[in-house]
Amino acid sequence: MSTADELGARAKSLLGYSRWWQIAAAAVMMALVSPYQYVWSSLEGPLAAELNASLSALGFVFTLFVVVMSLVQFPAGWWRDRYGPRTVTLTAGVLAGAGYVALAFATELWQVYIAYGVGAVGVGMVYTVAVNTALKWFPDKRGLTTGVGTMAFAAGSAAFVPFLRYMIGEGRLTTALWSMGVLIAVGVVVGTVILKDPPVGWHAADDGAAAADEEEQEGTSAADPGDAAERAPDGGQYQYSWTEMIRTWQFWVMYFMFVAVSAAGLMITARSILYAEQAGLSAGVATAAATVLPVASGAGRLVVGGLSDRFDRERVTAISFLLCGVGTIGVVLLAGIESGVGYVLTVAIAVFFWSSQFSLFPSIVGDYYGTKHSSTNNSLVYSGKIWGGIFGGGVVGWLIGVIGWEAAFLLGGGLALAAGVAGFLLRPP
Repeated sequence: MSTADELGARAKSLLGYSRWWQIAAAAVMMALVSPYQYVWSSLEGPLAAELNASLSALGFVFTLFVVVMSLVQFPAGWWRDRYGPRTVTLTAGVLAGAGYVALAFATELWQVYIAYGVGAVGVGMVYTVAVNTALKWFPDKRGLTTGVGTMAFAAGSAAFVPFLRYMIGEGRLTTALWSMGVLIAVGVVVGTVILKDPPVGWHAADDGAAAADEEEQEGTSAADPGDAAERAPDGGQYQYSWTEMIRTWQFWVMYFMFVAVSAAGLMITARSILYAEQAGLSAGVATAAATVLPVASGAGRLVVGGLSDRFDRERVTAISFLLCGVGTIGVVLLAGIESGVGYVLTVAIAVFFWSSQFSLFPSIVGDYYGTKHSSTNNSLVYSGKIWGGIFGGGVVGWLIGVIGWEAAFLLGGGLALAAGVAGFLLRPP
């Protein structure tokens, strides 16, 4: 029996059913909350018209979403690592659904910010639960299974974009938003019933666990002389707490990479439609770019994440981010010559390789620091998205007015290239 079959059988004995149902539930919930990030570029203009507000006034709504979504993952992950996923996920469903319902009836700008902020709390809680469900149940397929969950977060919104744009065209924005909110709340709450965490060390072979127990009796680890109890759960792998993780240089390299490549990817996510319009491309091209964006984002997470299980994960990460930078620069070049097909293609390339970070980094965190504290550890790396979101949202909006669209996007491409170069430095602590 292969290692994967052995782990599957062991998981089934704990759950009573296949561990893949955990991934399925996590993926469905991720798909349901995905519109908050991937529908915003379709929603921003109509909201501005509805509220008689400027695009600059709405420019920091997306930034607020990214910041709140990222910040909430640390406390949500801490709670989940200690008490399981269900309380966090149930709360998340209520908040994520309420955000869109409130947005549907917002009549003032400040109400939009509050509604999106409330929804962002729910999205962040769902996200950290879903990603770390993969890490906890699939130590043998980290890249692939985190790719499945994070793919759903991106690709799931592909169904929402055409629906929302149709409803906007029909003058039924309010109906679209509140119905999406109800769907999100109901779907996430139903998914909560399935989620369950395994006991720590469930996948360690008997001889590995015994060896780890023997090591604990002999003494403490050089990595942390005062905490031998953290050693055994991953078959002898040291289980880093978040305070130990941030004392390794690998964490800081990953944090820089996350910030830099997020800046490029979130810039394209938030501005793809507006860039197409200002470049003189047709409305059909803008819609195609907005539709292909979540599909490419989802595919990148799944495909590149799966490849990282088969090949050197650090090398795959570095190459992926370099290609993101190349694609981002290509967006500028092909928009400049008004190539609609080229614009859509380069948006897809840039987003495909940018999005891989959402399956690669959780997998690297599990590889380097263990799974016992994976929710809190991964949330700290993920918090780099805050700075990427600030750049991709408000800062890019300001830069466009100062240096223009082309220079702003070229700067984003340069940051992605820098993240790719940094990736070649990574190695286990």
